[in-house]
Amino acid sequence: MRDPPGLLAAGGDLAPARLLAAYERGVFPWYSAQQPILWWSPDPRMVLFPGEFKISHSLRKTLRSGRFTTRVDLNFRETIRQCAAPRRSGPETWLNSDMISAYEALYSLGFGHSIETYRGDRLVGGLYGIRLGNVFFGESMFSRESDASKVAMARLVDECRARDIRIIDCQVASSHLASIGAREISRADFISMLADYARRAPSERWNDDAAPN
Repeated sequence: MRDPPGLLAAGGDLAPARLLAAYERGVFPWYSAQQPILWWSPDPRMVLFPGEFKISHSLRKTLRSGRFTTRVDLNFRETIRQCAAPRRSGPETWLNSDMISAYEALYSLGFGHSIETYRGDRLVGGLYGIRLGNVFFGESMFSRESDASKVAMARLVDECRARDIRIIDCQVASSHLASIGAREISRADFISMLADYARRAPSERWNDDAAPN
């Protein structure tokens, strides 16, 4: 649809097979608790190619400071719940309990991944998403301290480069995403890239004890 832009369908369920089939085709769910499940495929599509990631001077300084450490797949459950927590702009969140359960199911199957930022032993930022082959579909992020989510993004880019992930899907445009190097491409080009890069094979857990940031 043109209004609202990118709306493709309504209904269905959030079973793993349906979610994976949707992501393979560039479709993702996004809806509020008062709505049926809504499925979206926006045109244009905001994507970040890992090689085009831009690190600002202030973020580079934060990364070098040692103030934060990062981990991957250590606490997916808490990361997604923090992403669902109320924001300053209001209490409503699209991450309702059904959505959380659906993404936790994908995590348990090896498709979901979280990048977590810690201050000491306290989780202060992070993001989560779905990996299909050489594509990472970013879903949501949160920050409880300045730069914490940006540090998680930097770690995600490092992981993508190390694991030959070619595209980070950012879904829709924002000034913040543009500032870190993301850009819009046509839906047709995005779908074509998915045909080449998205594969429905679960990946290994990413958790480790090293923190390159």
